[in-house]
Amino acid sequence: MAVFKSYDELYSYMGRLYDEAKCDSRIGPKIKASNLVIQFRYDDPHAVVTINAAKPPTQPGALFDVLWGDNTGLKPDIEMSMKSDVAHQFWQGKVNLMAAIARRQIVTKGSLPKILKLLPAVEPMYEMYPRILRELGRTDLIIN
Repeated sequence: MAVFKSYDELYSYMGRLYDEAKCDSRIGPKIKASNLVIQFRYDDPHAVVTINAAKPPTQPGALFDVLWGDNTGLKPDIEMSMKSDVAHQFWQGKVNLMAAIARRQIVTKGSLPKILKLLPAVEPMYEMYPRILRELGRTDLIIN
């Protein structure tokens, strides 16, 4: 059974995660410095989120833009596709990226070295996501 019952449920938790990340002083500058367009493609339920660090952000306080939907008009430099359940585990720090890529739980397009270089930048999100789940009353989704 999938963790998220619908796109709206996935968006309510992960949308907040990305919204916090784009303004976070530990994450934002590193992502911004990459100058990359990074796209996450989730299935079950389907969702596409694109991080645009290639251009200045449009939202005050943000260090990069986060766009949801299939038609952003952006060509990603890096694309990572996975089931939403894998993303849920990944953002809690429970998925080894290289092992998941080797097992094809995460399918990548683009430069693997660039993907690996971004990994330290997103590590604060591993603490952020469970906190968000707690704040939204979804402690049942936290993986110990």
